[in-house]
Amino acid sequence: MVQYLDSPLDRSFAALSDATRRGIIDQLGRADASITSLADTFQMTLTGMKKHVQVLERAGLVITQKVGRVRTCTLGKRGLEAEAEWIEAHRKLFEARFEALDEIISEMKQEENDGSAS
Repeated sequence: MVQYLDSPLDRSFAALSDATRRGIIDQLGRADASITSLADTFQMTLTGMKKHVQVLERAGLVITQKVGRVRTCTLGKRGLEAEAEWIEAHRKLFEARFEALDEIISEMKQEENDGSAS
């Protein structure tokens, strides 16, 4: 049975799984922007952009603030340290497994070469 846990890591990876949302993060890394300007940049409806921004907000990656009629988006206070640590740990695991596989293949090739030389 699949269990769904709504952890911060789950929310972050879910938010970052969409190219538009990654683009929003890139855009906000350069400058704060209103939802309207983001919608224009990504050629999207306001409703669609609001939904993307809400996903990023729930993940803590974006903060919005309404001043008058304008809702401005900024990058969230927390970075992606936990996500980077998770990726790095798994990168090391994959690297170790690929190195072990390389050793096995090298041994098999050596045995093959030793067998054909006889």
